[in-house]
Amino acid sequence: QVQLVESGGGSVQAGGSLRLSCVASGYSYKGTCMAWFRQAPGKEREGVADIDRAGKTVYADSVKGRFTISQDNAKNTVFLQMNSLKPEDTAMYFCASFPFIVCPTLAQERFPYWGQGTQVTVSS
Repeated sequence: QVQLVESGGGSVQAGGSLRLSCVASGYSYKGTCMAWFRQAPGKEREGVADIDRAGKTVYADSVKGRFTISQDNAKNTVFLQMNSLKPEDTAMYFCASFPFIVCPTLAQERFPYWGQGTQVTVSS
């Protein structure tokens, strides 16, 4: 059974940083695409960033230059380093997995595996 467990969320002031982690288990981590999505209250879930097995990354325009997605294949873990946080970054952040090498470019409907989420709150 595939399991994704996020951690690292919390409350910070605007301009601060947080680092989210997502540990994957239950399947071969190799050959998968990993992504982060977020959902703010009253809004639809949106893609934040993804990374394929070769390390190619894609970012939403709203986070480019501030967020960095990375992975540690040995630990089956993907990270999201979030810097220069803004109040509009406040959301539940979800880790997701797509079981192929190439990412479907933040097309969330194509990701079959999801974590439970970790809350990020940014105050002004």
